[in-house]
Amino acid sequence: MSSWEGKSKGKPLGYRIFVSILKIGGVKPAYLLLRVVTLYYLLFSHKSTRSIFDYFRKRHNYGVVKSIFKVYQNYNLLGQSLIDKVVIMSGIPNKFTFNFDGIENLRQIAELKEGGLLLTAHIGNWETASHLFKEIDASINIVTFDGEDQGIKEYLESVTGKSVVNLIVIKDDMSHIFKISDAFLNNELVCMPADRFLEGNKTVTMDFLGAKAKFPLGPFLLATKFKVPVSFVFGMKESTFHYHFYASKLKEYLYLEKDDALQQIMLDFVEDVESKVKMYPEQWYNYYNFWQQ
Repeated sequence: MSSWEGKSKGKPLGYRIFVSILKIGGVKPAYLLLRVVTLYYLLFSHKSTRSIFDYFRKRHNYGVVKSIFKVYQNYNLLGQSLIDKVVIMSGIPNKFTFNFDGIENLRQIAELKEGGLLLTAHIGNWETASHLFKEIDASINIVTFDGEDQGIKEYLESVTGKSVVNLIVIKDDMSHIFKISDAFLNNELVCMPADRFLEGNKTVTMDFLGAKAKFPLGPFLLATKFKVPVSFVFGMKESTFHYHFYASKLKEYLYLEKDDALQQIMLDFVEDVESKVKMYPEQWYNYYNFWQQ
């Protein structure tokens, strides 16, 4: 099975061009240019195009023509999510609106003062919810892979400014585990994706969208090891200028033995992700062979 390599696409120059357009003309001209970029990726990014085409054909049973159109739509929505993130986090004037199903669940976790784990996946655009975190009385940490080009990271930081959340970068020396532990001990929330893994990481095979797929074991082990409450969180784009955020009801697995708790949290998470993918099939952003052959 081909696996995710921990790297994202794009160059600093491309980001500079889009940010310049955003500052001069706003979101719509940037979206217009994005259509050309989307077509380029559809035609020339063969590996990712094949993977996402197979996703629509095999997991959603779309026809060939519809699957090709959905690949284009998927690339375009990914580009929009990157543009939207820059706009929202940098304070560029915009018309975005939001509704949040379950913000009371995050407040409940914060009020427990026990720490908490927020699990998400590479669907939609959860990062655009960062400005809403100010409504929650808790420090929030986001766990991320260090797969971004250094030039892109530095440029985006200069545009968007300091994040309202603390980033914990996954390192080969496992130092991120100690930072996550410290966050829980300080009654902070930790948000991390639970759908990708790097080669060599421990995984578990689950039924997902009608086939077997591997998920990283680490995020689920954290919940059982530290015995913190859990919520599944997602941010989905529903129209050009509107986002719908979701946070599930608080989940605790203290009443189960460790192995049973681990199994249950994985089943709950995969079920929740599957339901969101079925609602928003075009916003699946894993561009590799996610399913076993």
